[in-house]
Amino acid sequence: MQLTIDVQPDAATFLERAGTRLAADPVLGTVVATTAHRQLRAVARGEQPDPRNWWLTVTDDSGVVGLGMCQPPADRRVAYVSALTESAATPLAEALVDRGELLDGMNGALPAVEQFAAAWHRLTGDAVEVDMPTRLHELGTLQEPNGVPGALRAPRSEEYGLLTQWLNEFAPASAAQGGRPGSPEAARRIDEEDVAQRVADGRLWLWAVEDRPVHVTGNNPPSFGVARIGPVYTPTEHRGHGYAAAAVGAVSRRLQDDGARVCLFTDRANPVSNPLYQRLGYRPVVDMVNLGFRRATARPDQG
Repeated sequence: MQLTIDVQPDAATFLERAGTRLAADPVLGTVVATTAHRQLRAVARGEQPDPRNWWLTVTDDSGVVGLGMCQPPADRRVAYVSALTESAATPLAEALVDRGELLDGMNGALPAVEQFAAAWHRLTGDAVEVDMPTRLHELGTLQEPNGVPGALRAPRSEEYGLLTQWLNEFAPASAAQGGRPGSPEAARRIDEEDVAQRVADGRLWLWAVEDRPVHVTGNNPPSFGVARIGPVYTPTEHRGHGYAAAAVGAVSRRLQDDGARVCLFTDRANPVSNPLYQRLGYRPVVDMVNLGFRRATARPDQG
């Protein structure tokens, strides 16, 4: 069956082509959909996307058999695939190598992303390593905890500096909790301008005790009816009091009350977060993985 692989830079065009497929399975497509809609909002504010980045659709005679994007921080070229069929994984790797892509990693659902990685290794010689095993969950019946002191509220401008610090602590702390200190996903830095924009977009919430912030939970606004929770971070000195469960429960309730389906990712290796979300009513949807490509000194076609 003939595959057509379309790689192009415009999020609006991508959504026109991929919208029907994203709407058909909006939980599985949450990362691609929310990122595309976020870029549309950024363009509307006058921001210009990185011209190196791209959006991807893979189609055959039956329709769309793969979606993806490369919208990473500037220092790492990590792509993401969604709804990729196993039969399309190897041809996609071949097409991206033919384009001259030098990817540092690929994220996506098992088993197709592993087949992509095997083909990538064969074609490039790059070593493939697991950076983080993840699991996508969707909220069923919410079970909010009782008796946790404090309340959810929006951040104030004078708290943006604290939020910036916490969000930059989140990825290294999460990686360490999952047994991966120094992991590449912990490298991205967030500045106060980014925090201010997230607050303006309604994407960050504080749990406060006697009005003092003790925890931050983020969320992405709904795309195709699905909102995604994350990041979720409690500084070390405030842990052990149930703040994360209470905040995630409260944010989840707000999103459900607004009519959204709610999902989130966990690190499968993290012994803390998985039981917490299960108690709140989140149920597994699919296992995924963040893979890192460690570049070979010389690619096979480079001698």
